[in-house]
Amino acid sequence: MRKFNLLVLNEWLKIFKKRSFFIPYLIAVLFQAMIAYISHSFSPDSFPSAAAFIKEMLLPTGLGQIIAILAIIGTAGIVSKEHSQGTVKFLLIRARSRTAILASKYVTVLLYALSLTVVTAASIVISGMLLFQTGGGDTGIADILQSLLYGYVYTMVYVTFVFMVGVLTNSTGVTIGISMFAVMMDKVVIYRDFYKYFLFPNLDLSIYRGGTPPLPGMTLGFSILMLAVYMAVFLLAGFMVFRRRDVA
Repeated sequence: MRKFNLLVLNEWLKIFKKRSFFIPYLIAVLFQAMIAYISHSFSPDSFPSAAAFIKEMLLPTGLGQIIAILAIIGTAGIVSKEHSQGTVKFLLIRARSRTAILASKYVTVLLYALSLTVVTAASIVISGMLLFQTGGGDTGIADILQSLLYGYVYTMVYVTFVFMVGVLTNSTGVTIGISMFAVMMDKVVIYRDFYKYFLFPNLDLSIYRGGTPPLPGMTLGFSILMLAVYMAVFLLAGFMVFRRRDVA
């Protein structure tokens, strides 16, 4: 386990040493601050309390999509750049299996997405407390944590998809392009029964919190199962290709 942790640490340091490492965090913080200021200044009645603002901003329909996009851009090259620069050869000559190497990269991707989510959530909480009324309303800590969970699941599924595409294509540009197209398309709903088995209508789990499912027959349990199946397929495809690919 210690050796695997060192692999994860090594991958994290690679990301951390990039000059652009802090840019996604800064964009997320400034973007939410701008939304909070505009909402407070021009539409003060849009959020009855700080808790309501925090809850809505953490959802995929709030800043969740922005966080996912920033996480995609930040992690799209974690595998493809190793191939394009030829550095993947140095990883493979070590006494580590290909599975362990790729798994460490995937764990790093999840940690990056989590850190981006947490930093953004913290800044949303600060903005909400400063600009909106505290107390009152019917939004509690449980609602806020639930929104945070829904937002992270949304981002986690996307970075898993990006991870697979990066392994399959070995191109950072193609990976980002395909992922951005998917993000733009995930709000499109095709009103046919078969569409509920696709990834996109199942991404936003917050719809089940008092809302109407996109299609008949969809439930929270159904969407969780669909997301689990898709993530398993993404990871299986990525690991199978990486293990068999010739890097000579």
